[in-house]
Amino acid sequence: MDVDELKQNIVTASHILHQQGIAAAFGHVSARIPGTNTFIFPPRMSPALVRKDNLLTLDVDGNQLSGDGRPNTEFWIHARIYQARPDVHRSAMFIHRACVVLGSLGETIRPLHASGAVFKNDVQVFDPITLIRTRELGDDVAKTSGRMARCYCAATASTSPTKTSGASASMTLWMEEAANYQLRAMSAGKPRYFTPEELQVIYPQVSGEEVSNRAWEYFSSRLES
Repeated sequence: MDVDELKQNIVTASHILHQQGIAAAFGHVSARIPGTNTFIFPPRMSPALVRKDNLLTLDVDGNQLSGDGRPNTEFWIHARIYQARPDVHRSAMFIHRACVVLGSLGETIRPLHASGAVFKNDVQVFDPITLIRTRELGDDVAKTSGRMARCYCAATASTSPTKTSGASASMTLWMEEAANYQLRAMSAGKPRYFTPEELQVIYPQVSGEEVSNRAWEYFSSRLES
Protein backbone atom coordinates (compact mmCIF):
# COMPACT_ATOMS: atom_id res chain seq x y z
CA MET A 1 0.00 0.00 0.00
CA ASP A 2 1.46 3.37 -1.02
CA VAL A 3 1.20 6.64 0.89
CA ASP A 4 -1.77 7.83 -1.14
CA GLU A 5 -3.71 4.67 -0.27
CA LEU A 6 -2.73 5.02 3.40
CA LYS A 7 -4.10 8.55 3.42
CA GLN A 8 -7.38 7.40 1.88
CA ASN A 9 -7.62 4.66 4.51
CA ILE A 10 -7.21 7.23 7.30
CA VAL A 11 -9.90 9.41 5.75
CA THR A 12 -12.29 6.46 5.42
CA ALA A 13 -11.66 5.24 8.99
CA SER A 14 -12.11 8.76 10.38
CA HIS A 15 -15.39 9.23 8.55
CA ILE A 16 -16.69 5.79 9.56
CA LEU A 17 -16.05 6.49 13.23
CA HIS A 18 -17.76 9.86 12.94
CA GLN A 19 -20.76 8.39 11.15
CA GLN A 20 -21.09 5.61 13.72
CA GLY A 21 -21.18 8.10 16.60
CA ILE A 22 -17.78 7.34 18.13
CA ALA A 23 -16.29 10.68 17.09
CA ALA A 24 -17.64 14.21 17.03
CA ALA A 25 -15.19 17.10 17.32
CA PHE A 26 -12.37 14.98 18.75
CA GLY A 27 -10.44 11.79 18.02
CA HIS A 28 -7.78 10.70 15.53
CA VAL A 29 -6.62 7.79 13.39
CA SER A 30 -3.03 7.39 12.19
CA ALA A 31 -1.04 5.03 9.96
CA ARG A 32 2.64 4.16 9.97
CA ILE A 33 4.42 4.61 6.65
CA PRO A 34 5.67 1.05 6.02
CA GLY A 35 9.29 0.39 6.88
CA THR A 36 9.77 3.73 8.65
CA ASN A 37 9.40 5.44 12.00
CA THR A 38 7.12 8.06 10.46
CA PHE A 39 3.35 8.14 10.36
CA ILE A 40 0.45 9.96 8.74
CA PHE A 41 -1.68 11.93 11.15
CA PRO A 42 -4.62 14.36 10.94
CA PRO A 43 -4.45 18.05 11.76
CA ARG A 44 -6.28 19.53 14.70
CA MET A 45 -9.87 19.11 13.51
CA SER A 46 -12.86 16.80 13.75
CA PRO A 47 -12.44 13.38 12.14
CA ALA A 48 -15.46 14.31 10.01
CA LEU A 49 -13.35 17.01 8.33
CA VAL A 50 -10.24 14.94 7.61
CA ARG A 51 -9.25 14.88 3.93
CA LYS A 52 -6.28 13.44 2.05
CA ASP A 53 -4.92 16.92 1.32
CA ASN A 54 -4.86 18.09 4.93
CA LEU A 55 -3.04 15.12 6.49
CA LEU A 56 0.38 15.56 8.09
CA THR A 57 3.50 13.42 8.40
CA LEU A 58 5.19 13.10 11.81
CA ASP A 59 7.95 10.95 13.25
CA VAL A 60 8.13 9.02 16.52
CA ASP A 61 10.11 11.86 18.12
CA GLY A 62 7.26 14.29 17.53
CA ASN A 63 8.74 16.19 14.58
CA GLN A 64 6.32 17.40 11.90
CA LEU A 65 7.90 16.47 8.57
CA SER A 66 5.23 17.60 6.12
CA GLY A 67 1.82 19.16 5.85
CA ASP A 68 0.29 22.46 6.87
CA GLY A 69 -1.42 23.18 10.15
CA ARG A 70 -0.93 21.78 13.62
CA PRO A 71 -1.38 18.12 14.60
CA ASN A 72 -3.85 17.04 17.25
CA THR A 73 -2.20 17.66 20.61
CA GLU A 74 -2.26 14.00 21.66
CA PHE A 75 -0.07 12.90 18.76
CA TRP A 76 2.36 11.58 21.38
CA ILE A 77 0.06 8.57 21.93
CA HIS A 78 0.60 7.48 18.35
CA ALA A 79 4.26 8.51 18.13
CA ARG A 80 5.39 6.56 21.16
CA ILE A 81 3.26 3.49 20.44
CA TYR A 82 4.87 3.31 16.99
CA GLN A 83 8.29 3.68 18.62
CA ALA A 84 7.62 0.95 21.20
CA ARG A 85 5.71 -1.40 18.90
CA PRO A 86 7.35 -2.01 15.48
CA ASP A 87 4.56 -4.50 14.71
CA VAL A 88 1.83 -1.82 14.99
CA HIS A 89 0.86 -0.07 11.75
CA ARG A 90 -2.36 1.74 12.70
CA SER A 91 -3.57 3.50 15.83
CA ALA A 92 -6.86 5.13 16.80
CA MET A 93 -7.72 7.29 19.80
CA PHE A 94 -11.32 8.26 20.58
CA ILE A 95 -13.50 9.24 23.50
CA HIS A 96 -15.58 6.14 24.21
CA ARG A 97 -18.51 7.02 26.40
CA ALA A 98 -19.02 3.52 27.77
CA CYS A 99 -15.29 2.99 28.34
CA VAL A 100 -15.14 6.23 30.29
CA VAL A 101 -17.93 4.96 32.56
CA LEU A 102 -16.23 1.58 33.03
CA GLY A 103 -12.97 3.31 33.89
CA SER A 104 -14.67 5.49 36.49
CA LEU A 105 -16.01 2.30 38.11
CA GLY A 106 -12.53 0.81 38.29
CA GLU A 107 -13.47 -1.76 35.64
CA THR A 108 -11.95 -2.86 32.37
CA ILE A 109 -13.57 -4.69 29.47
CA ARG A 110 -14.50 -8.26 30.35
CA PRO A 111 -15.92 -10.10 27.33
CA LEU A 112 -19.46 -11.46 27.48
CA HIS A 113 -20.37 -11.55 23.77
CA ALA A 114 -18.71 -12.75 20.58
CA SER A 115 -17.26 -9.49 19.23
CA GLY A 116 -16.02 -8.59 22.70
CA ALA A 117 -13.87 -11.71 22.68
CA VAL A 118 -11.37 -9.95 20.39
CA PHE A 119 -10.19 -8.14 23.53
CA LYS A 120 -9.88 -11.34 25.57
CA ASN A 121 -9.02 -9.97 29.02
CA ASP A 122 -6.23 -7.77 27.76
CA VAL A 123 -7.56 -4.20 27.80
CA GLN A 124 -5.41 -2.25 30.22
CA VAL A 125 -6.47 0.91 32.08
CA PHE A 126 -4.22 3.98 32.12
CA ASP A 127 -5.18 5.76 35.34
CA PRO A 128 -3.72 9.30 35.22
CA ILE A 129 -6.46 11.86 34.54
CA THR A 130 -4.78 14.01 31.92
CA LEU A 131 -4.51 14.57 28.20
CA ILE A 132 -1.48 12.82 26.68
CA ARG A 133 0.44 15.88 25.52
CA THR A 134 4.04 14.99 26.38
CA ARG A 135 6.55 12.44 25.17
CA GLU A 136 6.79 10.99 28.69
CA LEU A 137 3.03 10.42 28.96
CA GLY A 138 3.03 8.90 25.47
CA ASP A 139 5.70 6.46 26.64
CA ASP A 140 3.59 5.64 29.69
CA VAL A 141 0.55 4.86 27.50
CA ALA A 142 2.70 2.67 25.25
CA LYS A 143 3.96 0.75 28.31
CA THR A 144 0.41 0.37 29.64
CA SER A 145 -0.87 -1.09 26.38
CA GLY A 146 2.19 -3.38 26.30
CA ARG A 147 2.06 -6.37 23.99
CA MET A 148 -1.72 -6.56 24.30
CA ALA A 149 -2.07 -3.50 22.05
CA ARG A 150 -5.16 -1.93 23.63
CA CYS A 151 -5.79 0.27 26.60
CA TYR A 152 -8.07 3.03 27.66
CA CYS A 153 -7.40 6.07 29.77
CA ALA A 154 -9.73 6.28 32.74
CA ALA A 155 -12.15 9.18 32.32
CA THR A 156 -10.73 10.26 28.97
CA ALA A 157 -10.40 7.98 25.96
CA SER A 158 -9.30 4.69 24.48
CA THR A 159 -6.50 3.76 22.16
CA SER A 160 -6.48 0.71 19.90
CA PRO A 161 -3.25 0.02 17.97
CA THR A 162 -3.61 -2.51 15.14
CA LYS A 163 -2.14 -3.65 11.82
CA THR A 164 -4.73 -2.34 9.33
CA SER A 165 -7.17 0.55 9.03
CA GLY A 166 -10.04 -1.91 8.87
CA ALA A 167 -8.94 -3.51 12.12
CA SER A 168 -8.39 -0.12 13.73
CA ALA A 169 -11.90 1.10 12.90
CA SER A 170 -13.48 -2.24 13.81
CA MET A 171 -11.65 -2.52 17.13
CA THR A 172 -12.67 1.01 18.02
CA LEU A 173 -16.33 0.24 17.35
CA TRP A 174 -16.21 -3.16 19.07
CA MET A 175 -14.56 -1.70 22.16
CA GLU A 176 -17.45 0.70 22.67
CA GLU A 177 -19.97 -2.07 21.93
CA ALA A 178 -18.32 -4.41 24.45
CA ALA A 179 -18.26 -1.72 27.13
CA ASN A 180 -21.92 -0.91 26.48
CA TYR A 181 -23.01 -4.55 26.82
CA GLN A 182 -20.97 -4.91 29.97
CA LEU A 183 -22.50 -1.83 31.59
CA ARG A 184 -26.00 -3.00 30.72
CA ALA A 185 -25.31 -6.43 32.17
CA MET A 186 -23.80 -4.94 35.33
CA SER A 187 -26.84 -2.72 35.83
CA ALA A 188 -29.22 -5.67 35.47
CA GLY A 189 -27.47 -8.14 37.72
CA LYS A 190 -24.33 -10.29 37.85
CA PRO A 191 -22.85 -10.65 34.33
CA ARG A 192 -21.84 -14.04 33.00
CA TYR A 193 -18.43 -13.29 31.49
CA PHE A 194 -16.61 -15.66 29.15
CA THR A 195 -14.20 -17.97 30.97
CA PRO A 196 -10.54 -18.23 29.90
CA GLU A 197 -11.34 -21.60 28.34
CA GLU A 198 -14.25 -20.14 26.35
CA LEU A 199 -12.09 -17.24 25.19
CA GLN A 200 -9.52 -19.70 23.86
CA VAL A 201 -12.25 -21.25 21.72
CA ILE A 202 -13.99 -18.14 20.42
CA TYR A 203 -11.05 -15.74 20.03
CA PRO A 204 -9.69 -17.39 16.85
CA GLN A 205 -13.21 -17.35 15.39
CA VAL A 206 -13.67 -13.58 15.71
CA SER A 207 -10.17 -12.10 15.55
CA GLY A 208 -9.13 -12.92 11.99
CA GLU A 209 -8.42 -10.22 9.42
CA GLU A 210 -11.33 -11.46 7.29
CA VAL A 211 -13.69 -10.47 10.12
CA SER A 212 -12.44 -6.89 10.36
CA ASN A 213 -12.31 -6.70 6.55
CA ARG A 214 -15.99 -7.65 6.41
CA ALA A 215 -16.82 -4.92 8.92
CA TRP A 216 -14.69 -2.43 6.94
CA GLU A 217 -16.51 -3.33 3.73
CA TYR A 218 -19.90 -2.77 5.36
CA PHE A 219 -19.09 0.51 7.10
CA SER A 220 -17.32 1.85 3.99
CA SER A 221 -20.44 1.11 1.95
CA ARG A 222 -22.51 3.11 4.43
CA LEU A 223 -20.30 6.12 3.75
CA GLU A 224 -20.81 5.74 0.02
CA SER A 225 -24.58 5.56 0.39
